[in-house]
Amino acid sequence: MWLTAGSLLLPLAAYGAWFLVGDKAHAQFSMDIYPAKVQQLDIPRDEAQMGRLEAASCESDRALYFAEPAMAGEDVEELQRGLKQLGIYHGPISGKFDRPTMEAVIAFQRQAGLTTDGVVGPITWQALADDFPVPVVEGSGPVPEGEKEIVVNVARRQLIVYIDGKEYQRYPVAVGLGKTPTPIGEFRIVQKSMNWGGGFGTRWLGLNVPWGIYGIHGTNKPWSIGTQASAGCIRMFNRHVEQLYRIIPEGTLVRIVGRPSDPVTRFLKPGHTGQDVVTLQLALAEKGYDVGLADARYREQTASAVKQLQEDYGLYPDGSGWPNVYMLLGVR
Repeated sequence: MWLTAGSLLLPLAAYGAWFLVGDKAHAQFSMDIYPAKVQQLDIPRDEAQMGRLEAASCESDRALYFAEPAMAGEDVEELQRGLKQLGIYHGPISGKFDRPTMEAVIAFQRQAGLTTDGVVGPITWQALADDFPVPVVEGSGPVPEGEKEIVVNVARRQLIVYIDGKEYQRYPVAVGLGKTPTPIGEFRIVQKSMNWGGGFGTRWLGLNVPWGIYGIHGTNKPWSIGTQASAGCIRMFNRHVEQLYRIIPEGTLVRIVGRPSDPVTRFLKPGHTGQDVVTLQLALAEKGYDVGLADARYREQTASAVKQLQEDYGLYPDGSGWPNVYMLLGVR
């Protein structure tokens, strides 16, 4: 529950940190901008083209309104949750834009001084977002020099920034729904862009996940933070992602953890990509084999690690994933 009156310091145990909520939440940290580009880093050219926001389709911003049959979907559920948290909607979270939902929208629009048409478009979505106070993470002081890394724990709904291995800051996030999970693995930020608005909020940090478009971004649905709500991306409060954007350069490693990766059920070989490749890479690394990053790409280093395992166990060392390899690693 968010408290809106005054300026209160609240312990939010789920986030493992203290936050300042209220009028002073508009304060911004003074942070240096780190402008490193992927072109200056050892990232393959094809990967540097991934994570482009203009190709993303993980956030729906369709206009919602009362109709017959009723409009339905996860975006309606998110609308109902937001209105409920504001104390305006008292019905069930049905995912259907029924008459009570329309009446709640009109009541909110009247309260916010908007056109009372019952239609939820960009202006109403943004007004809903503006009505939610943003918790401000306590200041961590000047940003120290050193290598930056991000860890996203999808189980705890937390994003943690490390600098030279020491925790610098942590933020609450929203992650993917069960049917559209946030990918597990070790990826890099390869795209940064600003002010797309709508469901993507004010900042975008795109990841080089080899399937789909995934990134860390802001939101116009701040009540979803701390839940499973997205189509796989990592949502942050706009003010938080703006802080992150300033201190994190392109090329930064992002480790996403907190749930089991997919089991391996297919024959894997060099050239394959997928969540099951991450499963194989993590299992090899746990047994001490060097796969580099668990980045979902079955490349030379992963093949070499498989060959080494095969040699160690007296198997034919072809570097490909066979059932006996999977059994040895316990990934079937």
